[in-house]
Amino acid sequence: MTSLLAFLLVFLVSHKARNVTIGRHFFLLGFHASKYIRVLQFSLFLSVFCGTICGNLLIIILVFTSKNLQTPMYIFISQLSIGDILLTTNIVPKLLQILLYNGGTITFTNCITQLYIFCVLEAFECLLLTVMSYDRYVAICNPLRYATIMTKTCCVRLVIISWAFGFSITLVASIRTAMLTFCGPNIIDHYFCDMNALLDIACSDTSIVHLEITLLGTPSVIIPIIIIIVSYAKIIAAIFRIPSNTGRQKAFSTCSSHLTVVSIFYWTLFSIYVFPTQEQTMNINKLQSLLFTVFTPFINPIIYSLRNNNIREAVKKILKLS
Repeated sequence: MTSLLAFLLVFLVSHKARNVTIGRHFFLLGFHASKYIRVLQFSLFLSVFCGTICGNLLIIILVFTSKNLQTPMYIFISQLSIGDILLTTNIVPKLLQILLYNGGTITFTNCITQLYIFCVLEAFECLLLTVMSYDRYVAICNPLRYATIMTKTCCVRLVIISWAFGFSITLVASIRTAMLTFCGPNIIDHYFCDMNALLDIACSDTSIVHLEITLLGTPSVIIPIIIIIVSYAKIIAAIFRIPSNTGRQKAFSTCSSHLTVVSIFYWTLFSIYVFPTQEQTMNINKLQSLLFTVFTPFINPIIYSLRNNNIREAVKKILKLS
């Protein structure tokens, strides 16, 4: 997948991009720390990486093998796990290399590819979390019509739309970034090819890229978050109308995990890309990005498994069979 995307991006920009840029390398600085600290970071991130892969793979396997989990909510959770695996494998291996060698080089092609895959997965998760909020809205506010609204066909269509949205909405900005001129020394003060970090070192005019990001990115973030807020406002109103405390607790438990994931996702997104503070240094930006790219994919399966009885029961059945 990575090589295919790299070929596509380079093919699309090769007739306009300058030869001085294509084939060049970028140097990723990573974190400014002593060797001892970098060894500790390497051990931590390697453990988190392994836990992320195992945890998300477990959820995917459980959803596709357990009959009790063949429902829209768990299908969406499995798609979120797929996105988390792709995100962490896109970022963390290079991060580990950077920590080992106190920095690392990356080719222009691989850098743009990494940027594109990162943007695709963030846009996909943004829409998927919106779809999941709509699913919880239908389940709680229209329970009698849930089976007829959230059919298997509807779920498949929503998943396809989410992936298509991610691949399409970020392609224009990625191509435009690849067409910029980078005169050198091409040193990126980050641990991956982030959009802001690349625009900072470009020596050609980046105003068009910033305009495209604003025109495409703003509605792509604002509209989903408005839908999520409206959905949860109606969900909370419906929960308060439930007469029994047990019923209210049960209804809230079905969406509390999703609400936690949404809060973490959008808090990090807004703090880094939408409303960064003037005092925010590059080190703070990199630490916040770690939450976005390394720890959130690790936390997501923990949140859904620890707070979900059906997933815990599915795990117990697998352990008994083994």
